[in-house]
Amino acid sequence: MRRVTHLGDAWATIGAALVVATIEPALGAAMLLANALSHVPVQLLKRLVARPRPSDALGRPLALVPLPDPFSFPSGHAAATTAVAATLVMAHPVTAPLALPIAGLVSYSRFALRVHHASDVLAGNALGLAGALAARVLL
Repeated sequence: MRRVTHLGDAWATIGAALVVATIEPALGAAMLLANALSHVPVQLLKRLVARPRPSDALGRPLALVPLPDPFSFPSGHAAATTAVAATLVMAHPVTAPLALPIAGLVSYSRFALRVHHASDVLAGNALGLAGALAARVLL
């Protein structure tokens, strides 16, 4: 799970969009836009809600990987992978059996590695899907 979770990092999601852009520029641009459109509300909500990461009774973080920031809600990794995967799948439905399970595994890993509460991940998925749908409408 520790390796899987890093597929939601910026280098992986932006990198995937850039690779796609070399083959299909409009789709790569849509993937980048979807990622950005999900990232902005994720960062705003993290600071507005300021929900702490999962912790024990003494307030010590339970995370099994390094934490990118102290805030839990919503999951940026879940948002990013969902945004990129959903954009790809909307353009090429045949990619669904590969793209959607990867996004699902990254999302699950954030919960399994105790970095997020389940609701953080679901909110991230919703924001990622919203970003993908908005990018589709805008482009």
